[in-house]
Amino acid sequence: MTIATEKSSARLRLPKHVSPYIFAFYMATIMAFLMSLVITFAEFGIGPHYMENVMNAYQVAMPAAFVCILVVRPIVVRLVGLTVHGH
Repeated sequence: MTIATEKSSARLRLPKHVSPYIFAFYMATIMAFLMSLVITFAEFGIGPHYMENVMNAYQVAMPAAFVCILVVRPIVVRLVGLTVHGH
């Protein structure tokens, strides 16, 4: 076993059944932050308090996005199955 393999096997791995929740968490984290950046810019422009305003918006957006992704994910999986051949 190489050093790289040893290090990668030592990482914390969660059980496969939590994958939908981990997916939702990562997706919500990234999308809520990006949307907070864009919407804050559209509403207020870039000023001295831009990042403070972004983080205030993000505090609301991230939990809301997480819950929404958990609710919408099964619907999207079904729609993809109906839309994509061989899925």
